[in-house]
Amino acid sequence: MRRLSRSLPAWIALAWLAGCAVAPPVPPAPAVPAAATPGPLAEPVPASGEPWLRARARWVPVDWSALPGWQADRSAELWPALRAGCARPAKGWVALCARAAAFAPPDDGFARDFLQRELQPYRVESLDGEALGLATGYFEPVLAASRRPRPGFTVALHHPPADLAQRRPYWSRQQLDSLPAAAAGLRGQEIAYLASALDLLVLQIQGSGRLRLTEPDGSEHLVRVAFAGHNDLPYRSVGRWLIEQGELRPDGANWPAIRDWGQRASPARLQQMLWSNPRVVFFREEALPDLADEPSGGPGQNGRASTPTGPKGAQGVPLSAGRSVAVDPQAVPYGTPLWLDTTEPLSATPLRRLVMAQDTGSAIVGAVRVDYFWGSAEGAEQQAGRMKQALRVWALWPRQGP
Repeated sequence: MRRLSRSLPAWIALAWLAGCAVAPPVPPAPAVPAAATPGPLAEPVPASGEPWLRARARWVPVDWSALPGWQADRSAELWPALRAGCARPAKGWVALCARAAAFAPPDDGFARDFLQRELQPYRVESLDGEALGLATGYFEPVLAASRRPRPGFTVALHHPPADLAQRRPYWSRQQLDSLPAAAAGLRGQEIAYLASALDLLVLQIQGSGRLRLTEPDGSEHLVRVAFAGHNDLPYRSVGRWLIEQGELRPDGANWPAIRDWGQRASPARLQQMLWSNPRVVFFREEALPDLADEPSGGPGQNGRASTPTGPKGAQGVPLSAGRSVAVDPQAVPYGTPLWLDTTEPLSATPLRRLVMAQDTGSAIVGAVRVDYFWGSAEGAEQQAGRMKQALRVWALWPRQGP
């Protein structure tokens, strides 16, 4: 529900083809515990050299040399996301997670050496052998909001209604906007008020966000609103509706273009677009962790935060900007490190880096399919909203035995 549904156009495959100081003393390497044999919960690994079939993917073992750009990544930056994922380890990861949590890599080379010693890389393919797929992006919006309605802030953001579980499906977006009986269930459930229906839409598409919240006494602070439920109706892409209406071209139906159209549209036309998507998402308010060392999430940024500060993904752990992705869990289990080979949306610069599979979404279906979490820093909306890039991906999994 947080991502716009997209299909892989033919042009993606075409784009894929085009495409004097004294060094300080090196700190002593931390001690790494001796390898341990996977415990009884370990997932059976195929014999050496054999493909690994999953429900929606085929994993083919490869050498580390097959991962383009492997030596250039800031591999030590993965550790906060890796440790977060290890809070809920996949089968076969318990012993290795304990070992990874026992030290902090002093540099990227040390981190790579550890991963190469402990893990086996697999090329991820579809069941029919297709290794080229699609990378999109998502982000955590940062929006101005007011605790009480006031001029300029009149669009309510809601907690789940008390009768949500008693009515399946719940009222649609159009019914909630136009039927008094439907709107009655939302009365008293207001968390805050936003400046526009487009702000509410982006929160509902992304699934979470941060609010610069003004309280009745005039004080301001930053809070998070996180996904807490929906009305059990299907998500319909507003981008697809705008294409069908002739308002946007198929190659230009990204979030920045949708927002621009909505700001120019008449109130009646904007309402038609909103009502084309019957799904409504409800939220809960959460306190934010310490954001002092929060990474920006963009490629090439040094994001060495001690703990991830993003919203919780489907794995149930906080996401790390630039180091977490959403996947199809029937193709890639949560908690799996992945090596991405794709490009940035605005510059076509190679985007090759280690990430953790920690989330999913209704549009994230298939083997070679990821949604890259850009975080909430400046530029994240532009990068995420335009990201629709060709992708290859490799999964890293514990070797069988020491």
